[in-house]
Amino acid sequence: MAQPFTLVGTARPKPERVEELRELLLSFVEPTRAEAGCLEYHFHEKRDEPGVFVFYEAWRTEADLDAHLTLPHMRAFWERRMDYLAEDLTIHFLTMHSPYGG
Repeated sequence: MAQPFTLVGTARPKPERVEELRELLLSFVEPTRAEAGCLEYHFHEKRDEPGVFVFYEAWRTEADLDAHLTLPHMRAFWERRMDYLAEDLTIHFLTMHSPYGG
């Protein structure tokens, strides 16, 4: 298997939008995991900063991630993200040095 295309992102919502954003991001988990090319998709909340969300994604290729981002619900979120966020998403693209076995 080729090296996965991975990223970690952080979302810091406006205080009044925390619950709404939590539910919205949770609604993305199952459909995203079912997408072709999605190896892993995890949604977290920081223990030391409740209301700050962190997501981890591993995709078979960058093209698979790009296809994910063109889906209507993802385009809608991207266009409206600042309605929810106190600051823009922080996204770190990663190089995996411990690839999946198999």
